Amino acid sequence: MVELAKLLVHRHSTLVISLVIITSPSTATAAVTRYADSLAAAATPRVNLLRLTGEDDPSLPAGNALSVIASQKTRVRDALLSTAARFSGFVLDMFCTSMLDVAEELGVPSYLFFPSGAAFLGFMFHIQELHDEEGFVAAESTGVELVFPGLVRPLPGKVLPSGLLHEEWAAKSYRMARDFRKTKGILVNTVTELETYALESLSRTDNPKVYPVGPVLNLRPDDTSSSELSGEEDDDVIQWLDQQPESSVAFLCFGSMGGFCAEQVKEIACALEGSGHRFLWSLRRLEGGPTLTPTTTDYGDVREVLPEGFVDRTTEVGRVIGWAPQAAVLAHRSVGGFVSHCGWNSTLESMWFGVPMATWPLYAEQQFNSFLLVKELKTAAEIKMDYRTESGEIVSAEEIERGIRSLMEQNNPRKEKMKEFCDKVRGALMDGGSSSSSIAEFIEDIKINYRSESGKIVTTEEVKRGTKSLMELAKQLDKGDRICTNEW
Repeated sequence: MVELAKLLVHRHSTLVISLVIITSPSTATAAVTRYADSLAAAATPRVNLLRLTGEDDPSLPAGNALSVIASQKTRVRDALLSTAARFSGFVLDMFCTSMLDVAEELGVPSYLFFPSGAAFLGFMFHIQELHDEEGFVAAESTGVELVFPGLVRPLPGKVLPSGLLHEEWAAKSYRMARDFRKTKGILVNTVTELETYALESLSRTDNPKVYPVGPVLNLRPDDTSSSELSGEEDDDVIQWLDQQPESSVAFLCFGSMGGFCAEQVKEIACALEGSGHRFLWSLRRLEGGPTLTPTTTDYGDVREVLPEGFVDRTTEVGRVIGWAPQAAVLAHRSVGGFVSHCGWNSTLESMWFGVPMATWPLYAEQQFNSFLLVKELKTAAEIKMDYRTESGEIVSAEEIERGIRSLMEQNNPRKEKMKEFCDKVRGALMDGGSSSSSIAEFIEDIKINYRSESGKIVTTEEVKRGTKSLMELAKQLDKGDRICTNEW
């Protein structure tokens, strides 16, 4: 949401954004507090922070984020009314759709920011329809292939998102999809050229208008607000990469919630050693056993969990670290492949830097993303597309080694495919690019929808001015001049 706010104000010189950050004792972790403090310290022009803090409500079920957010509606409304700003629209995080009520009370239109891709958004809509109209139960469909409008190929039931296989989480997903439909439009963290088929499919439905505005990423190397490494440790990793040949290193990193048990760590180590490839491995400890919402920490000493002698035997070709500066690593010339959990941010970062991937999904919608990358876009090798952290399954060293070898092979067609997407993803945010045009369209629609919601009367002078512009464009067309669709 922060990066989206920065992107919007950068693209529109008169836009001002109020960014509401809600925390409570149970949610204000050290990382969250550190990040919020860093935002306040390095203020972005025309992005105003509204930090709301309060006490936890003991009557709410523990860990139910949707209920916690819904309980804050009055506080959010009062905070917004206390400002001098006149709001023309709400852009809601996908977990904050309870704030639709606040927007309605204030008489402004609501939009949604969806941080995953367009194909998954279409999937959420369709699976909710199947449930509501036909009684679809995802947990009973893992052994069949399912057809979805936004995908070219049938989706194997074994890669359905983990949450849908559990009744409580599935109910939350369906409720969120219903709320998404109540918005005026949805900003999606994707690129038209990347998900053309899925976006065209969404445009043929009566769902809210979709604006592909991605990639929404934080790629600034100097932003260490959420880093768990010191600057020295960051530098040490980059210096090691500087010494490696170009495109020779396999980078293994599984996100902030991606960790493994000791037995799985040993299988990964054997696979890396057996592959013979250089590697940089971000290794995290899985806390509390397999679960839908895993937590991880760094190992005090990685030698305690790695096979005996592994570090000494691989010291010339590999490094095992804790938290990794992922964007900086992917940007490095020596990195030739990325073994990833397939989180959507990581996927977009890999595309931005043109680094091919090998998929090892762990939780959330990552199995779906893995299918999209391997089967639909053909930009990734597969390690195990249907793996789930909560299953406790151990992936064998043979499977992992096979995936790494496929990822790092010299004549890898996925490398060329990824380079193509790299150019498209970067071009989308340039002037005249697809996402840049979509952002401009979104801002214009905000003005139109605000007038509609507020009942504001359009003046005669505004009608005259608009008509004059239209006639000038018509004259240009008569002369055969080219006019972009957005301008028309």
